[in-house]
Amino acid sequence: MAVELILLGDVENVGRLGDRVRVADGFARNYLLPRKLAAPVTAGTLRRLEARKLLMQKEHEERVAVARAMAEKISKLSVSLTVEAGENDKLYGSVTTVQIAEALAAQGIDVDRTAVLLDEPIKELGVYTVAIRLHDEVETPLKVWVVRA
Repeated sequence: MAVELILLGDVENVGRLGDRVRVADGFARNYLLPRKLAAPVTAGTLRRLEARKLLMQKEHEERVAVARAMAEKISKLSVSLTVEAGENDKLYGSVTTVQIAEALAAQGIDVDRTAVLLDEPIKELGVYTVAIRLHDEVETPLKVWVVRA
């Protein structure tokens, strides 16, 4: 037997926040309801969900604004990484996302290493443009100078 619920959060392979879904009774009773990921379809639930959506929208807009401000700072910066290199300007190893994140942290900008997007490993001396994703909607370029030690 299926039961209709409103999702109070994103549930993988089921739906997103606010979706009305029909799920098996046992799945609802044993997983969704105890974890407060869903609630029965009632007028009160719909009102609470709308209020929650408005709050989440405001929080989302604030996070995007902070990310955009940080992106503007980062786009004006460049970082220099001093590495050991051999013949023909080839590096011993490669420049990693951790090194780039640490170089940014040294300049007062804290980003997670997963925010640094490298298309391919940096294995030679030179100047590179690396994308920094601060939010799903905000990405900014960073100039990275890889120089010989």
